[in-house]
Amino acid sequence: MAKLNLFIRICIAVLLVLGIIFLGTQVKFIFTPVLSLFRVVIVPLMLAVFFFYLLRPLINWLESRKLNRTLAILLVYLTIAVLLLAFSVGVWPSLKSQLVNLGTNMPNVFNAVGEQLTKLEDSKLLSSLIPADMNPAGQLMGYLNKGFSLLSNSMSDLFSFVSNFAVVLFTFPILLFYMLKEGGKFGVKVVSFFPKRFHKEGEGVVADIDEAMSNFIVGRVLVNLALGVLMYLGFLLIGLPYALLLTIVAVLMNFIPFIGAILSAVPIFIIGLIESPSTAVWSIVVVLVAQQIQDNLVAPYIFGKSLDIHPLTTIILVLAGGDFGGIIGILLIIPVYMMLKIITVKLYQLYIRQRWPEEPQLSADSADEKG
Repeated sequence: MAKLNLFIRICIAVLLVLGIIFLGTQVKFIFTPVLSLFRVVIVPLMLAVFFFYLLRPLINWLESRKLNRTLAILLVYLTIAVLLLAFSVGVWPSLKSQLVNLGTNMPNVFNAVGEQLTKLEDSKLLSSLIPADMNPAGQLMGYLNKGFSLLSNSMSDLFSFVSNFAVVLFTFPILLFYMLKEGGKFGVKVVSFFPKRFHKEGEGVVADIDEAMSNFIVGRVLVNLALGVLMYLGFLLIGLPYALLLTIVAVLMNFIPFIGAILSAVPIFIIGLIESPSTAVWSIVVVLVAQQIQDNLVAPYIFGKSLDIHPLTTIILVLAGGDFGGIIGILLIIPVYMMLKIITVKLYQLYIRQRWPEEPQLSADSADEKG
């Protein structure tokens, strides 16, 4: 009977939530300004959270060395400014040259790829394996043209995504400054909204979420940096053109779970195919070896058991996040899933701890009464 009452209460709660969602869809005009504000704030907020978890350990260490927290933050800001200046002087000219050169030669790149594919198609080895009615070179070039068009559209969406650059540029450092200055006070403020009897559990949940986010972001940065070093050394070894540009693209794309590694391999293969089919093959070998070292040696050492997400779950989450929120959804879906998982597990543990121990006690008391 008690289980039936619990089931009824759960059904009523679900119906109430669905009713609230339905009513919300009927008054969209109320939420339109909120959504507009969210779109403006989400980019600097994401950047602020990302760099908050990267820089917080350094700020805490400087504060432990008897340095005022505000001065520590300003010192870190100054160091970042110097590093950006060094990057603009030492790395950016070469990167810019590669980027401009690649953009200028893009038509020649596609022509060279088409020629290489035609040579492969005319080779005796492939002609014996491929049916006569097939035209793999033409089909692949068609796919490449479609992919290039899709990439161009995605890049235009990305540029519109960060079109309000002034808002991002000036809002993000301010948000980051106050987040670093407040430190762990945000979690205390969140817990203060909980009922007093749940303050201890709330502090545990907030601490678990904070630790999971810190491990995820810091670990992802370290893993991607290791991947970038491995790929860049491999590209230099095989003489791949635009090695620095392709490495940076691969590292940035690798922040997108699962599909980022696949998407980044496409331009690498195309640029390798310009040189020769063997260079294209060796470029993919470099990518695969670097990915295997990252997945089997670097990532387990850095993440350990902190990122306990099944690969199939990751694929489903990325597809759902991309369909729901585009590039923002893809970037946010894994952290949101981790937070919801921690909250769900904690609620389940609280329910088990509060409900189940009572039943054996009641049965024992009733047994004593019968005795």
